[in-house]
Amino acid sequence: MPKWLDDAIFYEIYPQSFLDTNADGIGDIQGIIRKLDYIRDMGFNAIWINPCFLSPFGDAGYDVADYYTVAPRYGTNEDLKELFCQAHARGIHVLLDLVPGHTSWEHKWFQESMKPEKNEYTDRYVWTNSVWESPEGMGCLRGLSQRDASCALNFFTCQPALNYGYYECTRPWQQSMEDEGPKATLAAMIDVMRFWLTMGCDGFRVDMAASLVKNDPDNKGVIALWQKVRAFLDTEFPEAAIISEWGDPDKSLQGGFHMDFLLHFGPSHYNDLFRLSEPYFSDRGLGDASAFVARYLESREKGGKDGLICIPSGNHDMLRLAKHVEGVQKNLVFVFLMTMPGAPFVYYGDEIGMRYVEGLTSVEGGYERTGSRSPMQWDDGVNAGFSTAPKEKLYIAQDPAPDRPTVAASLRDADSLLNQVRNLIALRKAHPALHNRSDIRFICDGAPKKPLVYLRACETEELLVILNPYREPVTFSLPQALESGIYTFGGEAAQSGSTVTVPGVSAGVYSLR
Repeated sequence: MPKWLDDAIFYEIYPQSFLDTNADGIGDIQGIIRKLDYIRDMGFNAIWINPCFLSPFGDAGYDVADYYTVAPRYGTNEDLKELFCQAHARGIHVLLDLVPGHTSWEHKWFQESMKPEKNEYTDRYVWTNSVWESPEGMGCLRGLSQRDASCALNFFTCQPALNYGYYECTRPWQQSMEDEGPKATLAAMIDVMRFWLTMGCDGFRVDMAASLVKNDPDNKGVIALWQKVRAFLDTEFPEAAIISEWGDPDKSLQGGFHMDFLLHFGPSHYNDLFRLSEPYFSDRGLGDASAFVARYLESREKGGKDGLICIPSGNHDMLRLAKHVEGVQKNLVFVFLMTMPGAPFVYYGDEIGMRYVEGLTSVEGGYERTGSRSPMQWDDGVNAGFSTAPKEKLYIAQDPAPDRPTVAASLRDADSLLNQVRNLIALRKAHPALHNRSDIRFICDGAPKKPLVYLRACETEELLVILNPYREPVTFSLPQALESGIYTFGGEAAQSGSTVTVPGVSAGVYSLR
């Protein structure tokens, strides 16, 4: 288990939206390098970069055309190597985004696979035995070449599914996981990982990690596949980390992932917290966190203590945090994120409260997600400091509001969300009880009209976290005595006997006597 994950705090960077250094309207790797000091000074010590490889960008780079080459719009392989070196010099680890389930239909593997003549790529993708037969339960491509077959799709039309085999084979063309084609696909993907890890990458966030093995209802096949990948990492790159886009820690951690982060889909009830029309972190008082707590504890028990269940502020696939959580409630969200176990993930711009930009036409397969991918707002300069290109050249339009938040303005305001986030990161680092692997025990589960209260503990300290998103004060029972808060927002809790009264819209971290 990589030791650096014990206190890792991640910042997700959508590279095309972060900082443009060559005035083409698209962010680039040199832009990330320029902002490494900002990332470090905020307290983040790890970053996850969304796909930056050669692609036609039908799905924002999740349609890879060459796993070994940086997309020219972002720079070069040398730029990415420089980013690794510059980040490491600042104590920052870097995860790349690995897309193992599919490629672009422009990838040379697929171009060779389409040929009717047998070659080393014939079985690299999931093909049927006839152009008239489609794969069960999946979309398909057909009629693109003279190969008499249909190819399964993983997601968009431009994303043919790579072949890792079927756990249960029910048709003649379906290959088992132990057939030569699926084994060669896995070996090819491990070679991709080896290439970037040797270059200086610190690991990977894995896209659609549960999707690789087909007809695998209980995920037994894909769990076994990822255990093989973990064995490779443990042997050759023991300090490399892998985090899954799976959203079901019961399975992903069993598969050997070091981390799984909760998603806006799946069984975790993550949406109950801050992505429903009436989330728990809303002062309207209609939310309920209890189902999230129950599922979280179940996953933590099944996943084992070594795996990290990570809770993000958001990501490139979700509507912005600020869409449903307004005003100072965002401060409470970050108290929660920075005091829970697992490695916290912050999506670029969430630390300043960037808004979801309504009404944008889809860009690069974003559709409704496009409004969450708008360029970073650095200052009050041209294009909010993102790019010196003409406004109309920006690949996605920015928030046009005159009061849009910026990093520069936030840094000047001691009470800004950004400064609260920075203080909370410092608090987390300073207290071992708040570190990624320290224990948690819930005192109150955030049921309707109840606070969310939990005890974080390690060998050297115990801390109590109290969150009340409601406008009115709430109470809970605590037999131990509270000391004054080491961090409070919105007022301190008061204790009379075993009854603790928590002010409305407040949060605190407290020592116990």
